Amino acid sequence: MVKKKKILIIDDEKDFSYFLKFNLELIKKFKVYTANNGKKGIKAALRKKPDLILLDVMMPGIDGFAVLESLKENLKTTAIPVVMMTALDQDEPREKACGLYSCDYFTKPVEIEKLIAGINQILSL
Repeated sequence: MVKKKKILIIDDEKDFSYFLKFNLELIKKFKVYTANNGKKGIKAALRKKPDLILLDVMMPGIDGFAVLESLKENLKTTAIPVVMMTALDQDEPREKACGLYSCDYFTKPVEIEKLIAGINQILSL
């Protein structure tokens, strides 16, 4: 049996996280964990050691850029690929994400087929 890849979703929108989790787990290749804020997301990344993180940019408290920076500065999480997601369809957040170690970026609402294709490419599936 092939080991499922672990994905961590860090997003304050619970309905959106559930939508992603449901669709990703339907494929049977992924085990999906969720965290509804940046602080919990950082802790979950350290505890679960995911193969990939889907990270919302705009969250209350610690935003996605601060979470990304924290993850990339920690030796235990620095190698985990991060895909940024946001409702902002602008170049500035995309450029900031690329400057902070991550150039994988999707605009909400996410087209699930494109997201899955991107995940498969990143994880070489």
